[in-house]
Amino acid sequence: MKRTMTCIECPKGCTLEIEADGARVISVSGHQCRRGDKYARQETEAPMRTLTTSVLTRGLELKMLPVRTSRPIPKDKLFEAMDAIKRLTVTSPVKAGAVVATDFLGLGVDLVACRPLEKL
Repeated sequence: MKRTMTCIECPKGCTLEIEADGARVISVSGHQCRRGDKYARQETEAPMRTLTTSVLTRGLELKMLPVRTSRPIPKDKLFEAMDAIKRLTVTSPVKAGAVVATDFLGLGVDLVACRPLEKL
């Protein structure tokens, strides 16, 4: 199976042509730097995404706290992650970069606050 995608790893935006056998990459062409080959293989074999969303708060200056995962997680875990986030509530003041949930979903990544929040 052949697939075409645009590389987003550098400003060049190379058009990559990937030949794959199911979920395994056989060859990548069209990349002008080595990051393109790595990107195509990762995106085809095991796509990852950094999850950016908000968590409910109680007793803080805002009703929602923006958070993100400390590293990308498997794309197929995004809906499971959002279900878990719906059950979280932050009740104490946080600083930007503070860990809201450690080892989130057992994936070895943390859920991190993107801004500080103080009490009302």
